[in-house]
Amino acid sequence: MHEMAIAEGILDIAKEHAARENSSRITKIGLLIGEMAGVEEDALRFCFSTLVRGTLAQDAELSIKRVPLVGRCGACGREQPIENYNFICPKCGGGLAVVSGRELRVEYLEMD
Repeated sequence: MHEMAIAEGILDIAKEHAARENSSRITKIGLLIGEMAGVEEDALRFCFSTLVRGTLAQDAELSIKRVPLVGRCGACGREQPIENYNFICPKCGGGLAVVSGRELRVEYLEMD
């Protein structure tokens, strides 16, 4: 389950920033997770809740914003959602390059 490694990375980032800011508690962690990132949200939440026990993030809320898979056509320049992993532009038949939907990052932290 790679969600455990992801949860560990998220917690490490949050603790590092909290230490830098002399914060005593992490209250909220905002994440951006792309549709194509391959992250199972329930598994990530479970792993995170297990890891934060006894840490300054123990009561932190994990706020997840899902980012849709969007592509831009190399031929016509049209940007559009990619559905069913179909990377062909419906307008001109050109190939779609991913412009969003692969994200997996901490967007913000709230700390006391």
